Amino acid sequence: MTTEGEDRTQGGAQPERHSGEPQAFSYETAAGRIEEIIKRLDSGEAGLRETLELVKEGRELVEFCAAELEAVGRGLEELRLDELVARLETGGRDSPPSGS
Repeated sequence: MTTEGEDRTQGGAQPERHSGEPQAFSYETAAGRIEEIIKRLDSGEAGLRETLELVKEGRELVEFCAAELEAVGRGLEELRLDELVARLETGGRDSPPSGS
């Protein structure tokens, strides 16, 4: 699906997200699309309207990727907390020396 004035010259399925639509693509797909956008912009072949559309799409994808990375980071933090609680419950037998 393309928007009016948008000229996509690259083939393949491309994730698009419009305001209010659910994000139905993965971090990896979004990162790949960002790379495609950068290549297209770097080529200097995109017209003014296409450049605007690519920049808008790229910004949305970067925001999506940042949110995904933040969510993964929070998940890792929770895992570390769970491990700490487990170590404390077992009396710290598996914990490294604290240096005190």
